[in-house]
Amino acid sequence: MIDVLYFAWVRERIGLPRERVETGAATVADLVAELRAREERYAAAFADTSALRVALDQELSGFDAPLAGVREVAFFPPMTGG
Repeated sequence: MIDVLYFAWVRERIGLPRERVETGAATVADLVAELRAREERYAAAFADTSALRVALDQELSGFDAPLAGVREVAFFPPMTGG
């Protein structure tokens, strides 16, 4: 089981701030594919992964990163600083 957190417009499209997901996904991209296949709201949220960032256990990562040993995956839009 992995805790999946959604922030900003990702949370708005999915309608949840977080959930526990049972997955056999090997990478973040595999997890995204599983989530997209669930329902239209997930498909809409993950339609363009170039508009998303991901953190694994609170460290920025890539969509090709392995999920082995990961407890938490967070999806959020890119942030601008200032």
